[in-house]
Amino acid sequence: MLSAHGLVKQVTSPGGGELTILDDVSFAVRRGESVAVVGVSGAGKSTLLGLLAGLDVPTKGRVVLKEHDLSTLDEDGRAAVRADHVGFVFQSFHLIPSLTALENVMLPLELSGHPKPAEAATAVLEEVGLGPRKGHYPRQLSGGEKQRVAIARAFVIEPDVLFADEPTGNLDQRTGEAIIELLFRLNRERGATLVLVTHDLELARRCHRILHMEAGRVEREERPATDSISDDAGASAGLAAAP
Repeated sequence: MLSAHGLVKQVTSPGGGELTILDDVSFAVRRGESVAVVGVSGAGKSTLLGLLAGLDVPTKGRVVLKEHDLSTLDEDGRAAVRADHVGFVFQSFHLIPSLTALENVMLPLELSGHPKPAEAATAVLEEVGLGPRKGHYPRQLSGGEKQRVAIARAFVIEPDVLFADEPTGNLDQRTGEAIIELLFRLNRERGATLVLVTHDLELARRCHRILHMEAGRVEREERPATDSISDDAGASAGLAAAP
């Protein structure tokens, strides 16, 4: 589903020299797999996520996303691949303040020409437990509700790959746990590949694989047991309790 081949990312430092953020990163992710990318701040996690999603281009190397070699595409071409295959969940939600929850979720469907955007968006908002809140604006929602809207928006296009960058970073522990249950439940039920950037090792060990990054390199890979992932009933109960 997704593979990185010798990724290098360099930028010019304030002093004029070259700063290497990623250094020869290679790995592959199978369809439906959940992979956590962990490491200290500055290890290159978010930079890697941006390259994998085609939001940025590497200095060297290439990314292949569902048979699309992103290195051969221009910005418009990469955007088209993202629109068809990729969903995003960010720490800061990135909802549009002037749009209701329903309109935020409808937006990617409208951009892609979906024939019934309101119907599809309503269905996925119901799935994440926000049907009664679909007419509310982001300012009227709690942090957990905003993140669930963001997740609904990410999943409404039925993505092949979901990228999540510290999705619970702005949430309290109880709400964050419910959001993570939702991500894993949708990963299982919809079969979307999940690539999760986190500093939380306990969360990372709920994934099929963990990539440990240090100084721009994947230093080791871990394959933890995934028995700790809650079943669907537990996930639904957690969502019902989340603020």
